[in-house]
Amino acid sequence: MSFAKVAEYQKRGAVHFHAVIRLDGPSGGDTPPPAWATAELLTDAIEAAAAKVRIDGPVIDGRAHTFTFGRQLDVRTIRSADFNDGQELTERAVAAYIAKYATKGAETATGALDRPLKFAAELAQLDISDHARRLIRTAWTLGARKDLEHLRLRAWAHMLGFRGHFSTKSRRYSTTLRALRDARAEWRRVQAAAATNGPETETTYVLAHWVFAGTGLSDTEAWLAASLEPAPGTEGEPTHG
Repeated sequence: MSFAKVAEYQKRGAVHFHAVIRLDGPSGGDTPPPAWATAELLTDAIEAAAAKVRIDGPVIDGRAHTFTFGRQLDVRTIRSADFNDGQELTERAVAAYIAKYATKGAETATGALDRPLKFAAELAQLDISDHARRLIRTAWTLGARKDLEHLRLRAWAHMLGFRGHFSTKSRRYSTTLRALRDARAEWRRVQAAAATNGPETETTYVLAHWVFAGTGLSDTEAWLAASLEPAPGTEGEPTHG
């Protein structure tokens, strides 16, 4: 069995997972699975696993939290494009479907941020929705708790506290990211050599120039940071002139 999964941000701030789960043969995805490994059996296994899986969360103020999948579960059978016989859901359609959500970040779905926060007071100056502001502020506030510091919620507050990879897959599902990077690098090398009409070489040129700019904040930056510091208990609240 192999899989590929992407995480999609919804407008309400929840993370919705889309997964392609494949039954492989003895030698991998290039061989058919045994006759008993049917799509119906896989569907039953997915539904049973989603209903039973539990992950223990942190204990906050004496209350234990447990994470489970929600009730929204939609399992559909994917047919190979080579044997679709008029089926609507093919592997090519699914590839386009997964790619759509792979490029949908928190900032596009919820109107949140595309960069980390340095200060909670920044929230008051940002053009984001009230809903996104509350979600980010909640993650920032929880990130100050000692019992939750291992979650690094403040570092990921701009992503609504979710720090998981947007895309994961099993090793045998398809090609690896390293193979794709190597293929892109080789393609660019060949294109560059063709553009110069010269022979291909193995020489790699690295150009870098570093200049020391200083450490810490300048006087102006320090004044600006101090002016953005909110009164105690009002972090993240919008300001009005």
